[in-house]
Amino acid sequence: MPTSPLRRARRSVAVVFALHGAVSGSFTTRIPWLRDHLDLGNGELGLALAFPAIGASLAMPSAGRIVHHHGGRAAVRLLLVLWCAALALPALSPHLVVLCAALLVLGATAGMADVAMNAQGVEVERRYGRSIMSGLHGMWSVGALLGSAVGVGAVHLGLDARLHLAAAAVALAAAVPPICRGLPDARPAPEQKAPPRFALPPRSALVIGLVGVCAVLAEGASMDWSGVYLRDVTGASETVAVASYTAFACTMAAARLAGDAVVRRIGPVRTVRVSGVLATAGGTLVVTASDPVTGTAGFALLGIGIAVVVPLAFAAAGHSGPAPGQAIAGVATITYTTTLLAPTAIGAVAELVSLRASFGLVTAATAVLVLAAGVLGTPGRGGIVAHGRENARTDLPGN
Repeated sequence: MPTSPLRRARRSVAVVFALHGAVSGSFTTRIPWLRDHLDLGNGELGLALAFPAIGASLAMPSAGRIVHHHGGRAAVRLLLVLWCAALALPALSPHLVVLCAALLVLGATAGMADVAMNAQGVEVERRYGRSIMSGLHGMWSVGALLGSAVGVGAVHLGLDARLHLAAAAVALAAAVPPICRGLPDARPAPEQKAPPRFALPPRSALVIGLVGVCAVLAEGASMDWSGVYLRDVTGASETVAVASYTAFACTMAAARLAGDAVVRRIGPVRTVRVSGVLATAGGTLVVTASDPVTGTAGFALLGIGIAVVVPLAFAAAGHSGPAPGQAIAGVATITYTTTLLAPTAIGAVAELVSLRASFGLVTAATAVLVLAAGVLGTPGRGGIVAHGRENARTDLPGN
């Protein structure tokens, strides 16, 4: 039976995940405002949205070293406060160049906080002796949903984005220290070496990583472009356009919280195949939408379809070879970076062709999940078992 301190640690790390998601959800609701306020084209917005990926890629290796040298609790407290504070920066940007710099900082703090909190989640899971990562990632989605819901309210009330994001940054940062008191202060052994700067996945995990990429491409595109898409393509009002991300985040949260039960019932391969069908149906609705209701329904269905794919890809990577830690770390870097690069790719295609064409590519990527799901159940290539001890750690880091 888990002890009282262990239950407290689980609650604390769950709220940490929710706080991280709330920052992300808050920022996403203001992307249409940033575009309009700075009078950016789709290509310029896509360029700006590449900078979080650059910042995260440069900074994520440093997070492992911070955790190693200062311990898990202190690392999460510091990095999560920085991530919350960085939320206020983009809305203060007077032009594109400053916006890119602000988003570079936003991405760097997001990536470092993500690494540190996942390390805490893994530590608490190890002490529990059973999987809790699915619920933690579900809490991240719940936090993103709540952050986006507050953002929708702020947009509806006509609240200036600078005031909204500054207030959210202060409130979320203030909540971090008391929440982190319940985290375990895990520290490495004195003789343990600092982690490497980058871990490439072994060859056996590359195909599994590509399955994850198909899902995170749809996630990143929907998070950052759903509001712009509904406004430009379906003529939705600003409030309705912002609410599209709320629908996406809501369905994703529900699917993640229910994901373990589904995998136990039908297995990982069938789960991913069904997920791919649902996501493709959602993408098709988005591409063919002529009104805001249909478009919003499409984004909601996309959220259901891609929710559990990345956690299952991480679990498969852990079974794919003799060095599971290296495989998981490498696949995590690939999928996380893809999440942040996806908005840039969407912006580039939108500038060259159209937003409908951009989400046509997203829909094609989700269709690949139906065909490629088998790699998650192939022995020796990431196979995971739906029942029994082999499936004890179904979900591993990835938002």
